Amino acid sequence: MPSPTYYVSTPIYYVNDAPHLGHAYTTVAGDVLTRWHRQRGEKVWYLTGTDEHGQKIMRTAEANGVTPQEWCDKLVGEAWQPLWEHLNIANDDFIRTTQKRHTDRVQEFVQDLYDKGEIYKGGYEGPYCVGCEEYKLPGDLIEGEGGTQLCAIHKKPVELLKEENYFFKLSEYGPKLLEFYEANPGFIQPESARNEVLNFVKQGLQDLSISRSTFDWGVPVPWDTKHVIYVWVDALLNYATAVGYGADQARFEEIFPADVHLVGKDILRFHAIIWPAMLMANGLPVPGRVAANGWLMVGGEKMSKSNLTGIKPQDLTSHFGVDAYRWYFLRAIAFGQDGSFSWEDFTARYTSELANDYGNLASRVAAMVGKYFGGELPAAPADGDAERAVHDGLATAVAEADRRIGDELDFQGGILAVFDFVKQVNGYLTEQEPWKVAKDESAEGRDRLATILYTAAEALRGIAVLLNPVMPETSQKLWDSLGAEAALGALAGQRVQDAGAWGALAPGAKVTKGAVLFPRLEEKPA
Repeated sequence: MPSPTYYVSTPIYYVNDAPHLGHAYTTVAGDVLTRWHRQRGEKVWYLTGTDEHGQKIMRTAEANGVTPQEWCDKLVGEAWQPLWEHLNIANDDFIRTTQKRHTDRVQEFVQDLYDKGEIYKGGYEGPYCVGCEEYKLPGDLIEGEGGTQLCAIHKKPVELLKEENYFFKLSEYGPKLLEFYEANPGFIQPESARNEVLNFVKQGLQDLSISRSTFDWGVPVPWDTKHVIYVWVDALLNYATAVGYGADQARFEEIFPADVHLVGKDILRFHAIIWPAMLMANGLPVPGRVAANGWLMVGGEKMSKSNLTGIKPQDLTSHFGVDAYRWYFLRAIAFGQDGSFSWEDFTARYTSELANDYGNLASRVAAMVGKYFGGELPAAPADGDAERAVHDGLATAVAEADRRIGDELDFQGGILAVFDFVKQVNGYLTEQEPWKVAKDESAEGRDRLATILYTAAEALRGIAVLLNPVMPETSQKLWDSLGAEAALGALAGQRVQDAGAWGALAPGAKVTKGAVLFPRLEEKPA
């Protein structure tokens, strides 16, 4: 049964370096999704955070001449949390895996598995990618120069490791997982990701090494402190520890499990195989959905720090603005698929859709209400077929966007539904030519002009509500420009599913022409 709270999580991110566009892409998607559900009137919990244990973090800290904890504290405080604030991410919690509220509960969870006979001691030897913090199967490797075996994701040589470990009996959960996938076909998205996981599990699962004994930067295994808990087991448990596992049972039951785990496709197996198997083993409920986004590509390469394609989000927000940044990646790339970023594409879409279509519409309507009615929104005396088409267009946009974003995680489809309506309203104004109607000073002419401008302003009211989860600062500016706060209350309190109810904006509202929503872009910085 779903919990009373709509719970969304992002991956917790490695702090071996500062965040890049790929990290921000997933986090913005989660923010838009949770803002959308808040505007449905639902209780929401949005979790993000950082993964701070493991060999990769330890080596990075050593290379920088500091302790692992000092490195993590510096990166989180100076890079990760400030970026989420900069991008207007409204997360409810930020979990760090070095926090005691997490580490104590991780030990308890693993101890429970051990006491139930789900963990045993053994040994393992095999190729290990420090970047992935994962032992690799032959199919996960590619051949480099001189026959060197490389990680297919990081394109770096793997290391041959041999150590005594503790193992989780993952192999026993293959049939249970397949049965679960069959009963819950929407658990893994998109369909290509589901097929990948199904094929992998059908080939047979190996038991999972859940401890490491060759380094000490991690959570100690409670019954054998010569070992630390495998960083991925530690990391996956954040989704439970952050919401009260082992510490606040009432809160835990209210929020857990997550309705949606947003993950990158390269870490899908951890979330769709290992995580549900661990939960099954400890008698806990399994998440509602694991949604894997594709990779952001630059010059044909996956965006990553190791490939030197890790563009900082601030490089773009300083030029395009934060709201345009939030909008662009979800509009330009179908969530779940790989997508290419280019400065030229961002510029073209910004100019065409944000500045010319949306921003210009808002400016024109406010200017005409100011010019022809002294800034006071007129009533619409009589709607005709043209107006009813706009009413229907808004209702269609609301239903389409709510279904696509709120239910299907189709951010691109939902945003396009709203912008199709923006184009419709622009077309309505072009056809009705209010600037020409204004020359008719008769009562009929005045009524017609009032109807046209009320229709356009009321359409903008609906657009502001629908785009608020995507572009909150811009939507608030439009809301203020329409004088909607006084009559309708705070924008965040408007229900997205009710945004299509025509006539919400009361005549007499004070409409003002504020700053341009999307200013003309200067030249691309060098």
